[in-house]
Amino acid sequence: MKQTSRRAKRMERAHKRNKGGATLNLTALMDIFTILVFFLMFNQSDVRIEGSEEIRLPDSVAQNAPNENLVVVVTKEVIMVQGRPIMTVADAAATQEETLAPLLTELQYMAARTTLDPDLEAAGEGRPINIVGDKDTPYQLLQKVMKTASKATFGNISLAVNQLTGGTP
Repeated sequence: MKQTSRRAKRMERAHKRNKGGATLNLTALMDIFTILVFFLMFNQSDVRIEGSEEIRLPDSVAQNAPNENLVVVVTKEVIMVQGRPIMTVADAAATQEETLAPLLTELQYMAARTTLDPDLEAAGEGRPINIVGDKDTPYQLLQKVMKTASKATFGNISLAVNQLTGGTP
């Protein structure tokens, strides 16, 4: 008769108990996948442009959806880049220059943090940017913001609008 050690006997008993193989707790796995699905559903929506609720966008019948780009928001009181206030609208309107110095500094900083897509560079378009402005914002102010953006290598400018379904605005 073959003698086996205590350890070998214990391992043999444990091996006999696990003959059915490893089991998975499917309830916990289903919970994890359910949470993952809900997370993806809530975070996978159209591009949201961060802006204040007080901004009333102009209406348009354009079909192009906005991309996730750098966002400049012009409210009635302040100009913001990515939600961070840069300068007041009153200071921007009072400036006689074509470009806005504080905004130019911020946009140049943001441009230095990202690389320009080679396809856009070859086309000569520049970096993409979305400008969100109230529909009552004076055109001269928007023109200063757009000139400042293009001077800071953000030449691919998109203006945010409310999309109308068919018809004319």
